[in-house]
Amino acid sequence: MSYEHKPVLLDEVIEALKLRADGVYIDATFGRGGHSREILKRLGPQGKLHAFDKDPDAIKSVSTDLVQDQRFEIFKGSFTMLTQHVKQHDLQGQIAGILFDFGVSSPQLDDAGRGFSFRFDAPLDMRMNPEEGLSVAEWLNKADEADIANVIYEYGEERASRRIAKAIINARIESPIETTIQLAELVRQAVPFKKSRHKVKEIHPATKTFQALRIFINRELEDIKDVLPQAVDALCPGGRLAAISFHSLEDRIVKRFIRDESSPTEYPAELPIMPDASNIKLKQIGKKFRASEKEVIENPRARSAVLRVAERC
Repeated sequence: MSYEHKPVLLDEVIEALKLRADGVYIDATFGRGGHSREILKRLGPQGKLHAFDKDPDAIKSVSTDLVQDQRFEIFKGSFTMLTQHVKQHDLQGQIAGILFDFGVSSPQLDDAGRGFSFRFDAPLDMRMNPEEGLSVAEWLNKADEADIANVIYEYGEERASRRIAKAIINARIESPIETTIQLAELVRQAVPFKKSRHKVKEIHPATKTFQALRIFINRELEDIKDVLPQAVDALCPGGRLAAISFHSLEDRIVKRFIRDESSPTEYPAELPIMPDASNIKLKQIGKKFRASEKEVIENPRARSAVLRVAERC
């Protein structure tokens, strides 16, 4: 299946990375290569771009022109292998810029067989790497009711999490939950439709549940927390960190990390010690960047995208 991939916040990302022709850069979430291609256009013969993706379909999608570009290499695996990778290539502290585009990609959502969306009747999978770990269906059919409720509440911010978890437990007594439509219908029966903020359309009751299960099964938030310190250590002085998030849970982690790494260590007020600025590793660049109205019209999925940028001190 082919896709017309539209990378979000493309102009903002290119400006944020402050690209140098001879710099070494990392696209930690290759997807379908939209950001990578634009980065390569601005690199000279001495420039390098390393890319990661744990989705086998993303690796297979790399076009011949990229494979043949001597400045480009792609590695199959999670971006949490960042430190290991830069050490193996003797690049620790030499990376001029790192880009993260967190969350699920458009091709993953649009591929019915991957089970990410209840728009299609498909096996309930949702793994970004289908070759590793449990699928959502496998986990749902053996997890405790309390664990299911906690996941839906914590990762989906769904207030009706307990009601949904109970419906799942009751349903799986009769037959295993194996498809996207099956789960979506269970949630729909347990939770009424809600009007959207703009009252243009109704939000499907299963939206938050699907989000929660996807984030949980792929350890998305844990991986973000794991990789951000690695990225800082990999950057050279003046190197840029650019992170795109698509919902509040991701963005909150990035925002707090940049804030903490760009602030001096504070000591209790009763101690006669001044704040220690020697540990400051990052300088925040701007507050946050969002897609323009024009981009949102052309690519509605850019509506929720938030880009945060920081520079290595």
